[in-house]
Amino acid sequence: MVVTEAGALLGRILDQERCDAGQFLRRLAARHEALGLGIMVARPEKFSRWCSGTIPERRAQIALADLLHVSVEQLYALGWPGWLRLALHDEHALLASPWTQAGAVRALDALAHTERLADMERRAVIIAGGTLAAALAGWTAASPAGAMQAAGRTPRLTTRSVDLIDSRLDSLRRQDDQIGSEHAYALARAELSMLVQSLKTASYNADTGRRLFAAAAEASRISGWAAFDSGNTGVAERHYLAALRAAASADDQVVTANTLSFWAMLRYSVNDPAGALQLVDAAHHHARKTGSARMTAMLHARASRAHAKAGDQQASRRAEAAAFTAYDQAGPADNEPPCVYWVDRNELHGWAATNALDLNNPRRALAQHTAIAAAHQAGPYDDQAQPRTAALRLTRQADAYLALGDIDAAVHTAGQAVQILGGVTSSRGTTILSGLKTKLATHQGLPAVRDFLETTR
Repeated sequence: MVVTEAGALLGRILDQERCDAGQFLRRLAARHEALGLGIMVARPEKFSRWCSGTIPERRAQIALADLLHVSVEQLYALGWPGWLRLALHDEHALLASPWTQAGAVRALDALAHTERLADMERRAVIIAGGTLAAALAGWTAASPAGAMQAAGRTPRLTTRSVDLIDSRLDSLRRQDDQIGSEHAYALARAELSMLVQSLKTASYNADTGRRLFAAAAEASRISGWAAFDSGNTGVAERHYLAALRAAASADDQVVTANTLSFWAMLRYSVNDPAGALQLVDAAHHHARKTGSARMTAMLHARASRAHAKAGDQQASRRAEAAAFTAYDQAGPADNEPPCVYWVDRNELHGWAATNALDLNNPRRALAQHTAIAAAHQAGPYDDQAQPRTAALRLTRQADAYLALGDIDAAVHTAGQAVQILGGVTSSRGTTILSGLKTKLATHQGLPAVRDFLETTR
């Protein structure tokens, strides 16, 4: 059975209220009558219909909001079922906290004290378009960060303290390439918890405070990316929203643009290219202030992926061209923000190849992969430095070979992908490889295919 957003949220509300659907409906019916809204029939099938997609009538929603301590204004602002999130204690901190430094700390604290990833994933639900738009509206209206300082507390954090934190975050970004998303998530969450505690209890001046908020935003952004790569999109979105709040408090253009970019990737991956483009447009505003050519190239590439997902070949190719043009202006990686160290010409060709596959042009996809191979031959490149990326590229290249009927090349390339990925945890990589294996299964009468499928069970 397909689980709707309303069904998932209502299920969490029952857990929070510690009752079953029948008990909850009886309480709701009593509140409905007490508010002067008339008699409401409390049959269990009513709750089931709401869970399966039926929108409750207006009076029922008003009574439900009152029962759950959500204002009518918030009900109308977010719409059904988005406003149900405000009834959930951990979601309320993320969505309803003011866009201030205190609000950012509250949102980060809500994430830092949530359970393990598996427990978070069970409860997290992808943010619907209306709720996403409302969150972005709040972010856009937020005032620039003021002077942030906390005096008279111990320990006292200095510039050196934040330098060490930034160094750990930079190492964590690169470790993620090696150890995979599951382990990276645990490490990023540990950093986030430490940073939240520092923001709440340590002493620091205004400049150090801004850097602490920026570091907290990046720790939450890394957590979001690791959750996404583990297949937990609902968890990832919660981290991206908290990161955006912290970035606003830091008034940091780099972490803001980077967070919006990764959030855009998530949105087009869940078939919301329009939402992805909305996030990319917002990110460009901040990327221009960073002066980073790599950041700008990445954002154009994100847009090209969103357009490809939407089936708009012309717009996708325009955005691809803009990405390469922007990258031509890039200097050495050391002169760019540390968070875009991984953006290079090979990445742009890899995105273009994936666009071509999405747009049913496997020949063009292979041409883009050939460009990557040529770049590898022209200079030193170590697939083991970024095994997940290399494996993803090879899997998609195998998919292109398969689409063109070259079964032997597809099997050979897929085998390389499996070997390179090794023990790096990546649900995304595993899912893409599983999809390829499903396609290959139609050719399992061939010995090479049969051997590959048997050895990769």
